[in-house]
Amino acid sequence: MAEFTIGEHDFLLDGEPFRVLSGALHYFRVHPDQWADRIDKARRMGLNTVETYVPWNAHAPEPGVFDLSGGLDLDRFLRLVAEAGMHAIVRPGPYICAEWDGGGLPAWLFRDPTVGVRRAEPRYLDAVRGYLDHVHAVVAPHQVHRGGPVLLVQVENEYGAFGDDEVYLKALVEHTRAAGITVPLTTVDQPTDEMLAAGGLPGLHRTASFGSRAAERLATLRRHQPTGPLMCSEFWNGWFDHWGAHHHTTSAEESAAELDALLAAGASVNLYVFHGGTNFGTTSGANDKGVYQPTVTSYDYDAPLDEAGHPTAKYHAFREVIARYHDVPGEPPPPAPPAPVFDAPLRDPVRLLDAPALFGAWERHDDLPVFDELTPVPRVVLLRTAVDGPGVLCFGEVRDRASVFLDGRPVGVLLRGNHERALGLPAGGELLVLVEDDGRVNYGPRLGEAKGLVGGATLDGRALTGWDVLPLDVAAPPAIRVGDGAPLPGPVAGPVLLHADLAVDEPADLFLDTAGWGKGMAWFNGFALGRYWSRGPQRTLYVPAPVVRAGHNELVVLETATPTRATARFAAGSSLGHTES
Repeated sequence: MAEFTIGEHDFLLDGEPFRVLSGALHYFRVHPDQWADRIDKARRMGLNTVETYVPWNAHAPEPGVFDLSGGLDLDRFLRLVAEAGMHAIVRPGPYICAEWDGGGLPAWLFRDPTVGVRRAEPRYLDAVRGYLDHVHAVVAPHQVHRGGPVLLVQVENEYGAFGDDEVYLKALVEHTRAAGITVPLTTVDQPTDEMLAAGGLPGLHRTASFGSRAAERLATLRRHQPTGPLMCSEFWNGWFDHWGAHHHTTSAEESAAELDALLAAGASVNLYVFHGGTNFGTTSGANDKGVYQPTVTSYDYDAPLDEAGHPTAKYHAFREVIARYHDVPGEPPPPAPPAPVFDAPLRDPVRLLDAPALFGAWERHDDLPVFDELTPVPRVVLLRTAVDGPGVLCFGEVRDRASVFLDGRPVGVLLRGNHERALGLPAGGELLVLVEDDGRVNYGPRLGEAKGLVGGATLDGRALTGWDVLPLDVAAPPAIRVGDGAPLPGPVAGPVLLHADLAVDEPADLFLDTAGWGKGMAWFNGFALGRYWSRGPQRTLYVPAPVVRAGHNELVVLETATPTRATARFAAGSSLGHTES
């Protein structure tokens, strides 16, 4: 059994200096049948360690549940890391940020608005302890001194950017140790004196997060970590994208030069990220620093390994840098062939407003509920009530998109990002509102906020009561198909469910081109690909080869706006930089 410790100047593996050369690879953003491939490509780039967050809300979508199956099988992921001869770093949070929905904090935790957020509040800490018990029951047997790959476990995540509650941090440390974690514990913060001071504790090994000016940032870190190895545990080699903004890329040459400077200084490193993967389904988060900006489905991040697991110019540039300091095994992976290109007609439209009961059961509420009051917490909800005349419809706050209909006809759309919450109704009748959660805020003071229509609704200042509520389960596509299978003749007004049948010779990665569609989400053979939006910059949705079958396949699309293209088109590769003009 190996021993991993922190010496006066270095990490020590069995008493010998060991430099951590790590890359972030989030198991929950990669199809599990592709984990081994991505881990092997990390090894072949010269890394010796794989780092991953653990998303609390994915494992525990409701209280009393902790799912470790399929793409959430952390035990299997760590075993694959070990089988590849690699080490591991685990960062369980409980808050992970990661541009992940809610920063990993489960929505159900904040149904009671008095529950604390990232602080020493009893109910919050009780829930966190239960979560950590589940995580560390998996992680503890995989620690390096027990024959496994895990070298380090992180406590919280960039806490100095949020708070300075030492009682909270100490409680996390005590429970982590009590759960059987004996490897060194770390913290990470941005390299400012204020954040490094607030985000750490004596006895925890402080690390920093940055992507440039290595000598300056390491000097700041050294003031707060006077002994032991210096580590940049988030070396930012790319960035993420928001809907309606530009696609971020960084120079491979400049990033490689920054990595070279970091390694030349003798520091350990964790690339953030080595391979980003995809925010499948409805797992992408959002930022709100005065303006709400939801994160796109792709987590390509302009990383060394792209969204589909293909080496980029940055992969080869980083490999050359690492080879100057350490042995790099084997040959780099070969370039990937282009994906199959073909079209398939969209068929069998099922309009949500014409047959809402096909999508679920109505619930009756006197007052307008927020999403978080419903069980399970939904992502899309249809609301219905009667209004007795024309007037101005106003909501307290829209989180995040509300499409308003009167007697089945569209009236308008209210967007949170535009700070919209009111519109005029031309008459009385049946009011229907389709509300979409576009991602929970994952950073800053708005963590834990409710979703849906917050603060109720009024018509000319009079409260609207007596609501029918229909949550839509979008984890899997509704098993609904009507009609004669004829292709769509042209545009169909949303919200509408559409289907496409397609034949594929053999399983392969595919790229669904959503150009000509409005806004919505898609499933391939029941697997949730994620959200799309004509605002861009992302235009293609990645379809992992393991969900593609030789022969017949089915695509299901829930379009909430209006598509102008009546076909499903598959492209030769990803398109992540398109922005609607």
